Amino acid sequence: MTAIDTRTQVLLIDDDEHLRQALAQTLDLAGLRVQVLADARDLPQRIPADWPGVVVSDIRMPGIDGLQLLAQLREQDPELPVLLITGHGDVPLAVQAMRAGAYDFLEKPFASEALLDSVRRALELRRLVLDNRSLRLALADRQELGARLLGQCTPMQRLREQVGALAAIHTDVLILGETGAGKEVVARALHDLSARKHGPFVAINAGALAESVVESELFGHEAGAFTGAQKRRIGKFEFANGGTLFLDEIESMSPDIQVKLLRLLQERVVERLGGNQQIPLDIRVIAATKEDLRIAADQGRFRADLYYRLNVAPLRIPPLRERGEDILLLFQHMAEAASQRHGLPARSLQPGQRAQLLGHSWPGNVRELQNAAERFAMGLELGLEQSGTPQIASSAGQSLGEQVDAYERALIAAEMAREHSSLRSVAEALGLPRKTLHDKLRKHGLEFGGEAD
Repeated sequence: MTAIDTRTQVLLIDDDEHLRQALAQTLDLAGLRVQVLADARDLPQRIPADWPGVVVSDIRMPGIDGLQLLAQLREQDPELPVLLITGHGDVPLAVQAMRAGAYDFLEKPFASEALLDSVRRALELRRLVLDNRSLRLALADRQELGARLLGQCTPMQRLREQVGALAAIHTDVLILGETGAGKEVVARALHDLSARKHGPFVAINAGALAESVVESELFGHEAGAFTGAQKRRIGKFEFANGGTLFLDEIESMSPDIQVKLLRLLQERVVERLGGNQQIPLDIRVIAATKEDLRIAADQGRFRADLYYRLNVAPLRIPPLRERGEDILLLFQHMAEAASQRHGLPARSLQPGQRAQLLGHSWPGNVRELQNAAERFAMGLELGLEQSGTPQIASSAGQSLGEQVDAYERALIAAEMAREHSSLRSVAEALGLPRKTLHDKLRKHGLEFGGEAD
């Protein structure tokens, strides 16, 4: 059962060969791409989702008639335009079809211009419908992305934009981020928002595999390939066919495995250990590393050709210390989720705990924050060492102005989290006039929970 060509603009169905050829010629001469069929059997199953064309069908046909076809097409896609061709005696049927959702009907004999005018209007309607669908999907994707990758700081806004753009294309991706920054969360978002979302998502940590099994685990093996290989094993790359493979800690791969990975990325085939068959792969590879692979390549610890092959679409995840304005938002979200999981009432942060969260350097990144939120939800201490003042953000990925703003905001938020009875005492502690402090609160979107004066 062959699918309809997605480039087709008009699908013409009529069992009358002479009329079919004449109408096809009219449409073709008007610059429209036409595909003709003698009957409509199995047609709804052959039309791809969001096909950008229109259907023109006779009502009287053997097998499945135009009204039955209309009903089936509307069940599959209620917004697909269907134009029906009728004989003089079929006008009541055509009126019935219009009430059932047909776009238009043409009574034989009809002028060529009448057909072309109706088809062009239907194509324009179809274009608008599909544009609206795309906009709704894009909005839904952005909302889903915002729920997965929480944060309002500039680096996170930039990351969401990049993930949204890369999810729509097929290219492999290299994710750079410190331990605990959320590399697998980003990889999963890339998969779930892509056209591969119905395929498998296979995650594997190369650093957690013993050297003796990594090759078999990734590429698979045939029975008898080595001692103990009693039966064939499908490797992770082959298992991910049709979907996405997430390969974390790629910097820990041995040189031999790096060579095989480079070949796989270039040729999109895999050979199991002990086998000669080249198995074609349709996968997207998302690699992740906590190291600077360029430095590792310069030092001879990572293949330079593999680095350049992977570095086509890099994504950098900012560490938590660069996301001072997001810390309380993330913590509250995680703590509420933990409370729900454990069936516990939600707790409120005390001023001293806010200051502790804002003043911590977060070497374990989001993973460390998650652990602190879990402890907090269970009524335990946060378990963090207070470092006094907020950490100055790394310059990577931020301009000087962005760093200054983020640090100023974190300092003000940390001071407000201390035990101040009024905004006046906050201003005094910071050495600022009250008007200046009010201006900065508006600039950074901060609110003071105590008295204003």
